[in-house]
Amino acid sequence: MRTRVLITIAMAIALVAAVALSFAIGSRTIDLGTVWHALTAYNPDDPEQAIVRELRGSRTLIGVLAGGALAVAGALMQSLTRNPFAEPGLLGINAGASFAVVLGLVTGVATGFSAQVWVAFVGAGLTAVAVYLIGARGASGGAPVRLALAGVAIASLITSVTYALLLVLDEELDVFRFWVVGSLVGRQGNDITALIPIVVVAVLVGLLSARRLEAIALGDDAAQALGVNLAATRALVIVVVTILAGAATAAAGPLIFVGLAIPHLLRPFTGASLPWLVTACAFGGGAFVLVCDVLGRVIARPAEVPVGVMTAFVGGILFAIMARRMKVVEL
Repeated sequence: MRTRVLITIAMAIALVAAVALSFAIGSRTIDLGTVWHALTAYNPDDPEQAIVRELRGSRTLIGVLAGGALAVAGALMQSLTRNPFAEPGLLGINAGASFAVVLGLVTGVATGFSAQVWVAFVGAGLTAVAVYLIGARGASGGAPVRLALAGVAIASLITSVTYALLLVLDEELDVFRFWVVGSLVGRQGNDITALIPIVVVAVLVGLLSARRLEAIALGDDAAQALGVNLAATRALVIVVVTILAGAATAAAGPLIFVGLAIPHLLRPFTGASLPWLVTACAFGGGAFVLVCDVLGRVIARPAEVPVGVMTAFVGGILFAIMARRMKVVEL
């Protein structure tokens, strides 16, 4: 219990530190005193405070939201499917969001970022519904393996159609290429303001569902004996994962490794307690994305490396270290 509390506090502190770095470090380094004044006593005539408030503020907010949402979604998905390699993309959420953005570009509905946010969100949701309807049919409908297989099949189908469209649409390909690499640049905070309360509520519902998921992890018979409604719990968790991953993908594009790596990195400290893992992931995921974004600003100055590239690069290194040295907790 003490270790779980300490790791959760450590992740909260890491998130605060990452937020400070995100405000202070970039093509122009700004001291923390100026950052503090920009947040507490904003002077629009000060160019450094304007950078903090107008540019880095939105970027930091999106990074916290996307990272926390993806990490929580990954922890819930791994528990739901009892698959240590599960991540939100397993339900076809990323593929559905990408396809929706391409369709939005082709039809002219989603030429701006604000529209792309909601088009991607709707695409992710519709894809998850299709996966659940397919995976829930037949004998043992709704079982984790059936849902995973349905997700892989739908994702493959949608991705093939997406790439086929992009092969003949050069102009849309340029816009899509910028979106799909995963970036916090060019996003405005007000574009995702409506997503923030949705993500917060989804995290809270996921936290409340964690105990029932722990019971399901004991086996379907044991869970039913404990009074858990299997179908209702699985459907609720899929809805929560879809909202979290869909919101994160809509806001920042597909960010690889966050939903997969962060739960694995934290699980050795939280043990089998899913509520503590979800809480730690909510803080740790945001900190991870912000640190990756800051590294992307520094290593290629004055240019930047997109955060989607950095999360894949750093996440891959951490995963390799974990596979070699750390004890992996089996699900």
